Amino acid sequence: MEHRVAIVGAGVSGLTCGVLFAEHGYRTAIFAKETGQQTISGAAAALWFPYDAEPAEKVIPWALQTYKVLVDLICHPMHSPGRAKPSHGGVSMIELRQFSRTSEIQIPDWAIPLGARRLPSVATSVRLVQDCAQRGGYSSAFKSGFALKVPLMDTTIYLDYLANRLLDVGGEIHGNARFEKLEEVDLNFDLVINCAGIGARELVQDIDLEPHRGQVAIVPKIDNLSCAIVCDDLPLMYAIPRTNDCVYGGTNDISDNLDADPIATACILDECSRVLKIDNPPVLAERVGLRPFRKSGVRLECDRLRDGRTVIHNYGHGGSGFTLSWGCAEEVFALGGLLG
Repeated sequence: MEHRVAIVGAGVSGLTCGVLFAEHGYRTAIFAKETGQQTISGAAAALWFPYDAEPAEKVIPWALQTYKVLVDLICHPMHSPGRAKPSHGGVSMIELRQFSRTSEIQIPDWAIPLGARRLPSVATSVRLVQDCAQRGGYSSAFKSGFALKVPLMDTTIYLDYLANRLLDVGGEIHGNARFEKLEEVDLNFDLVINCAGIGARELVQDIDLEPHRGQVAIVPKIDNLSCAIVCDDLPLMYAIPRTNDCVYGGTNDISDNLDADPIATACILDECSRVLKIDNPPVLAERVGLRPFRKSGVRLECDRLRDGRTVIHNYGHGGSGFTLSWGCAEEVFALGGLLG
């Protein structure tokens, strides 16, 4: 029997699940209110790094699995019908430099096999950002840091790349689709996958979901900035260079307000520019996304709808949607494959 799969949500989690099922021959369709750059995923910096997601014992294996898929994509770009050259989907490797303002930073155990290395102290080295941005060092507010090469997904390219992979093998994407409950998905679909992100609060009445609001400013490409600068200490800041621009961030507040806050934008610009020792650049765009943090941890499990159909929940990834995307999608596919 041919299984038909409906995926609710067109962010990175929904698209990645869609690609896996469609490329394995399932009749796959995505339904979502927003698609492409209009999704919450479109506002993400999309730097691979486990952030704001629990529990660690599940998050880290999913993250490392995703890391392998992304690195393989860089090394072996995918061919696509109608394209002259294979595509790496806007994925590249970049050096992440993670700093702390307040303490001696700890390198996570999982990062050591990936080549993480401690950076020299601020007091003894002026090259921590100098050899990255050629701009004379970085703010002395940083006390310690480490460096690690990680995948970076340029969302302006990567989300379209995933969508095209899905469409190329006969999958479908339906925008402007709104459901009040999962049972409203057409009965022709015998498997439903819930990748609704923060929308799962209302869709399945999950009170554990908490909107962690992230605001970023998109600024012009910064000369010589070839690594990502991140500091999780308050105020959260990051400067992440992409193909055609740079993402300045950010915020992580509990709020479901999707309107850009001009005061937050000004603070983001000031802090990032202070660290990079440059004047505030012009703002090309402001984006706000709601990280779907789930207090009881990422929800990835099978369930039953009231009409008897199977649903697989895959949401609550917090600030790690891109970082966990392939690891979680492969577990979803393994669960879904049991139905066949």
